Amino acid sequence: MFKILDKQLLGPKIQCIVLSAPLVAQKAEPGQFVMVRVHEKGKRIPLSLADFSPQQNTITIVFQEIGKTTHQLGILNKGDSIPDLLGPQGNPTEIENFGNVVVVGGGIGVAPVFPLARKLKEAGNHVTAILGYRSKEYLFWEEKLRSVSNQALIATNDGSYGQKGFVTDVLAEMMASHKKIDRVLAIGPAVMMKAISDLTRTSGIKTIVSLNSLMVCGMGMCGACRVTVKNETRFTCMDGPDFDGHQVDFEELIKRLDTYKEEEKIVFEKWKREMST
Repeated sequence: MFKILDKQLLGPKIQCIVLSAPLVAQKAEPGQFVMVRVHEKGKRIPLSLADFSPQQNTITIVFQEIGKTTHQLGILNKGDSIPDLLGPQGNPTEIENFGNVVVVGGGIGVAPVFPLARKLKEAGNHVTAILGYRSKEYLFWEEKLRSVSNQALIATNDGSYGQKGFVTDVLAEMMASHKKIDRVLAIGPAVMMKAISDLTRTSGIKTIVSLNSLMVCGMGMCGACRVTVKNETRFTCMDGPDFDGHQVDFEELIKRLDTYKEEEKIVFEKWKREMST
């Protein structure tokens, strides 16, 4: 059992949970994730590690309540326990002193960017964080990212905070200013990571994206997380979750993410009806 030590609401249906998980905390690295199951008959879901502390034996996960499982997870409170958690899963992000590095987080993807930026800065990189939110209402962890970055730039879709527009607009301005960028690392919605990869491809800037949203088992057994990278089939849980964004077939990836949207909606609506009776 993994006890919830703290829980905070970061934004509309955006929850942050700190868990006691000694074995996971001792092994965790930026870029990795955990597979969470709320109860024994529940569905496993992948959640990126937003933080971890080997000293305190804790890990932190941030998620948005969207479907049935994330709502079930959101119901839990401080003092409750999660019975089933597997991790750390996946390969850690490659980190060395690349030089000038840009980390891009979109929405919930801002959370796992935090440990990534922290370790990149510790490795001697000049780190610029570009953080994108729907609006000011969804803003979270700005100060945490500033504390581990040399510079943090904010964009909101509606212009209610920071620069109006998307993270790609901010990155495009950086590239247009001829500021040297040695590597870009992006975590967020698939469409955002595709847009970032398309933008950097022409300039030849190495771009790494995180693809854990396809996963079901997280152990390479079910095959649900297949993705085409450089014309080869890869498993995001075992071969990733990080891949070269210029080699990922994002068109296929986005289509596969929508495969069970209708079924997921039906299950969620059924659960809500059962909860209300």
